[in-house]
Amino acid sequence: MLTTHRKQHILAVLQRDGQIIAKTLSLELGLSEDTIRRDLRELAQEGLLQRVHGGALPASPAVVDFAGRQRIAPQAKVRIGQAGARMVRPGQVVILDGGTTAVQLARHLPPDLVATVVTHSPSIAVELAQHPSVEVVVIGGRLFKHSVVTVGAAAIETLKRIRADTYFMGVTGIHPDAGLTTGDLEESYMKRLLSDQAADTVVLASAEKLGAASPYLIGPVSEASSIITERDVPEKLIAPYLDLGIPVVRA
Repeated sequence: MLTTHRKQHILAVLQRDGQIIAKTLSLELGLSEDTIRRDLRELAQEGLLQRVHGGALPASPAVVDFAGRQRIAPQAKVRIGQAGARMVRPGQVVILDGGTTAVQLARHLPPDLVATVVTHSPSIAVELAQHPSVEVVVIGGRLFKHSVVTVGAAAIETLKRIRADTYFMGVTGIHPDAGLTTGDLEESYMKRLLSDQAADTVVLASAEKLGAASPYLIGPVSEASSIITERDVPEKLIAPYLDLGIPVVRA
């Protein structure tokens, strides 16, 4: 089998099964595991999959920059944001992550809501600047321009002084085995700390993030108190999380 045809087959299997197991595929094709691993490595370099121990998972398209993410599933993100906004109760302290879905959540908070929103996202702060009764606490630090959020030691020190009711987390990938992942190492540390500072963590995940993985681990999928995703997402994509006892809200 030519290399091109072999790679096409790998991508077809990945789309069909949601994962690649190198040993199984090598036996199926009658090739060495080294050959399969080389193909996986080259496909990963092209951004077509995410290598994991023993094989590969779908790569999340959500690792593009903020402007690029705005073009991915815009209507689904509106509905997910609306569902998240309905979870916020009067008097709560909530942490809103950066990201395009979190912006939609901020945009749909009721105008009469009295609550506190903590965020390290200037986009969220600007969205809530005109809200009549939501207090906004902005976490300062170095601006990570790719995701338009603050990161670094200053942000971490401030966050350690905050205890929140709920953290609405944005991810680029969520997988029952690979966990909650994102595309930047420093962001992964920030998201983990944000989760640690909240009683509950609600993961905002449009369909392309389910079953996908990115290079940097935030934490195991068990960190999620619940997941909000699209209403028409296939049952097979949410079944693993339900099996783990994680509630899934279809928006």
